[in-house]
Amino acid sequence: IPVNLSEVSEFRLLCFSEVSHLHPLLCVVLFSLYIFSLMANTMIVLIINGDNTLHTPMYFFLIQLSCLDICYLSVIVPKILENLMVGTIGISKTGCAMQMFFFLLFGVAECFLLAVMSFDRYVAICYPLHYTIIMNSRVCKSLVAGTYMCGTAVGLVHTIVIFSLPFCGLTINHFFCEIQPLLELLCGNTSPSEIQVIAVAGFAIVCPFLMIIYSYVRIISTILKMSSAEGQEKAFSTCSSHILVVTLFYGTASSMYLRPKSTYSTAVDKLLSLSYTVVTPLLNPIIYSLRNEEVKRALRKRWRKINFVWK
Repeated sequence: IPVNLSEVSEFRLLCFSEVSHLHPLLCVVLFSLYIFSLMANTMIVLIINGDNTLHTPMYFFLIQLSCLDICYLSVIVPKILENLMVGTIGISKTGCAMQMFFFLLFGVAECFLLAVMSFDRYVAICYPLHYTIIMNSRVCKSLVAGTYMCGTAVGLVHTIVIFSLPFCGLTINHFFCEIQPLLELLCGNTSPSEIQVIAVAGFAIVCPFLMIIYSYVRIISTILKMSSAEGQEKAFSTCSSHILVVTLFYGTASSMYLRPKSTYSTAVDKLLSLSYTVVTPLLNPIIYSLRNEEVKRALRKRWRKINFVWK
């Protein structure tokens, strides 16, 4: 019998109830990862803002990526930690809808931001003489605003569609209000909703990914035409960090959303969700700081200033 959602006040989040004996360890590990991720992304923002040599479009977009990762983490992780500390918890239907909306907003915005960052590298390498004209401040801000608009649109569509349907269960076998576990709770034939989810996810994941592929086809073609080996190496180095981040983010997101519900597995779903909600936001600043000489130089400069002040 369908449960009228208007008559209930909350869902139940099971989180990792199947391994309750590991909750203390998981809590410590996730809390540590959360703090490290916040510190690493905040460090990226502070370093770039504090170094005038890094005030370029590429680093402007990197700041936006770090801010998105901070928001992304903060939507999900605090609720996981609460669940691990007190056991199965409730989340109001409004809170669940809001969590899904903001998770999708920041996640989809990051998809499109990664496409924008690839476009930035495309212009820098393929049209270096026109780079500052094409990628001016107004264009950069408009592109970032566009990523948030796409995220907001996708978040609204998914949230409104799913929460307007009747539910036959209120226990979510997951650690946050994810789309796939909620589809499991819908009554009757969920194929139309499943098709809608895959279609919107296709727009949010495939479209920016195709933009990234196109950009890198043009970038690689241009690099291979360079006569200088040093120039080729420098051009590749400016793209390598972005390629790693794209691989991490799109690899987990596509395996999660671009598959039918018939292949759904709770254990696999939780593992994939952890990878792109907790691990990827931690790895992004590490990848950019370790593989980027300008960021490392700015970090060393900031460290020397701190040491000088303390001495």
